[in-house]
Amino acid sequence: MIAVLSRMLGLQQMHLAEDIVQDTLLKAMNTWAYNGIPDKPAAWLYRVAHNRAVDLLRKENAYRLHQPRLEYLLQQESGSHQVEELFDTDQIMDSQLKMMFVCCHPAIPVDSQISLILKTLCGLSNKEIARAFLKDEDTIAKRNYRAREKIRTESISLELPPPSGMKEFLHSVLHSLYLLFNEGYHSTHPEKLIREELCEEAMRLTFLLTKHPATNGSQTYALLALFCFQASRFNARLDDKGNIILLKYQDRNLWYKPLINQGNLFLQQASQEETSVYHLQAAIAWLHATAPDFRQTNWKAIYHLYCALAELQSSDIILLNKAIAASYAIDRSAGLEELQNIKGLHNNHLYHAAFGEIYFDEGRFDEAKKCYEQALARATTAAEQQLLRNKIAGCAQT
Repeated sequence: MIAVLSRMLGLQQMHLAEDIVQDTLLKAMNTWAYNGIPDKPAAWLYRVAHNRAVDLLRKENAYRLHQPRLEYLLQQESGSHQVEELFDTDQIMDSQLKMMFVCCHPAIPVDSQISLILKTLCGLSNKEIARAFLKDEDTIAKRNYRAREKIRTESISLELPPPSGMKEFLHSVLHSLYLLFNEGYHSTHPEKLIREELCEEAMRLTFLLTKHPATNGSQTYALLALFCFQASRFNARLDDKGNIILLKYQDRNLWYKPLINQGNLFLQQASQEETSVYHLQAAIAWLHATAPDFRQTNWKAIYHLYCALAELQSSDIILLNKAIAASYAIDRSAGLEELQNIKGLHNNHLYHAAFGEIYFDEGRFDEAKKCYEQALARATTAAEQQLLRNKIAGCAQT
């Protein structure tokens, strides 16, 4: 709805589009509670949003400035045929696609482009975006404010760039969708470890990119393959009490095979061009998805893929996963050595938990317990905290 309204009102009025959507949803909550859900909920929302847009614009002193753009919108207050067309499925998809690429305007810094997409199009909070960037909330809030001000002051229009320009902006769009999926897969929500709706939205928008000739390249298919492999494990990641089940203990019969097969098809379509970070991550996920069990996983191949990934895009999280892979592909000492060489994750609970896992497997239970306790002090979700308490209890009982 924000994407469509921004297209109708102009990108400079994005704040107004967000206010209209907020008011519309509040009205739905109040009205539907008494009258029941209408037969066509989406149509109801779109009609109310349209009427709210008309009301707000007519109250604004600067209404005449908007009038040429909104001439068609105000023809009928109850909703014109043109408005209904803007809210049909194809037009919504087109509006979202435009929003994704407009947010990547070259006048906006790359980090701000991605942050703006995650905030405006994907609906993530500043806290969730901050976690994705390993920044504080205040930094993200200021980043988004500056980006919006640049859109407003420089009158950036809501128009798709030419195909060559779309390819130039595609990196930021794909990275935004990657971060959106990650937030769903490892949610920062204190009571909800997995937010499937965010993963589904990332997959839907990525699939939308495969339908456009300017964006359906190798990286897009590789990212979609990665999403399919990861999402196939949803049913096996938590037990019936909401407790985390680590990869090595998951029931692989619960992995959704049709999604793995679909990922295979997307990965085949991705293998025709260059190798990107998404190709390497999809290949790692494929090795996990197709392994008979944890013990028979091809850890040496996974470790070498992480080595290649670290060369393409070195980050502390990639180095953390590379170190964990080393502990299985080479030996535990190699894993510990690689972990000790990482300098930027001392406040990350996964970093300390990784030490704890290796120490536990080596039978060094006192050291493992200390590491799990350090991880517990930094974990933010209830499920992660419970897992670490169980790990600490396991060290005491062994």
